[in-house]
Amino acid sequence: MKETFRCWAEIDRNALRHNAKVVRDRIGSAEMLAVVKANAYGHGLIGVAQTLADDAQLFGVANLQEALALREVVPHPVVILGPATPEERSTIAECGFIPTISSLEEAQAFSQLRSAAINFKIDTGMGRMGVVESEASEVFKRVVALPNIAIHSISTHLPVSNEDAEYTRGQLVRFQNILQQIRAEVPGPYKAHVLQSAGTLAFNPSEFDIVRAGIVLYGISPLPEFQKLLQPAMTWKTRIALVRDMPKGSSISYGRTFIAPQKMRIATLSAGYADGYPWHLSNRDATVLVRGQRCAIIGRVTMDLMMIDVSKVEAVQVGDDVVLMGRDGSEEVTCAELAEKAGTIPWEIVTRIGTRVRRVYV
Repeated sequence: MKETFRCWAEIDRNALRHNAKVVRDRIGSAEMLAVVKANAYGHGLIGVAQTLADDAQLFGVANLQEALALREVVPHPVVILGPATPEERSTIAECGFIPTISSLEEAQAFSQLRSAAINFKIDTGMGRMGVVESEASEVFKRVVALPNIAIHSISTHLPVSNEDAEYTRGQLVRFQNILQQIRAEVPGPYKAHVLQSAGTLAFNPSEFDIVRAGIVLYGISPLPEFQKLLQPAMTWKTRIALVRDMPKGSSISYGRTFIAPQKMRIATLSAGYADGYPWHLSNRDATVLVRGQRCAIIGRVTMDLMMIDVSKVEAVQVGDDVVLMGRDGSEEVTCAELAEKAGTIPWEIVTRIGTRVRRVYV
């Protein structure tokens, strides 16, 4: 029997490779660090890493758990972009992962374990991780002097590269000045990285050794003007479980927030917010695609099911595929569209897609 699914995401390997080439063409000789944290932004860590193994020189993850899963499939250097808990440090060092450190104390803890290469993070405006930029040079010199510590890279993060170009340009200048000072005082083969997806698209990356490519690899641009360069890698689908003719006045879903204004044909879909489809798209004019036509979601999205109006779709039947996000014929529901209607960001839309949604690589 052919394997079928109630809710699944088709991941286009060719689109992933296309997007990697877009990055590659923009960064010159710099190395590409492919960010596959959060289950590769919902696209499946293992499948994505295998697909991009020939395109990326390094991979980036959020934590040790992800690093261990990644090591099963690729031999590349793995940078752990988030801070390690004290209990994780010995395993990180033992496995040769590259931790990101934000303080002398963290570096000292790794120094006491065994030889470790680290990513030294400088806070130039993100306010989340890193040594404060005014103290970076002095802390760096103390870190370098520790036994068993090697510097793999120096990095920072851009908080508004898709919102405030002027601030970002100033931030890049400040980081470059700090980097020049550190390299003058403590020469070494360590590399520098700062540009993520928006930075790679909008700012000149030639002066940095590594570029962190994240959501851009999945075909979602953080800057709308660059979307045409990319190919969305995910088509998120479900199936029609029921088709029912409902009389005028029928109430649909919890809260009775939708009352049928006339006789309607209603399809129940095999997906809900437990699969990651946002509850906040309830009664927000969100649509899905059935046989290439847009059909409105009506009433509230429930945990496992959701209802749509298929009154104008001919020959619709139980078992039909439904596109929640992606293209069907000439119509497309984009991740950006879902995010805007749900009052969130594209990053959250794809990373919240649940584990019971099967990833199918095509």
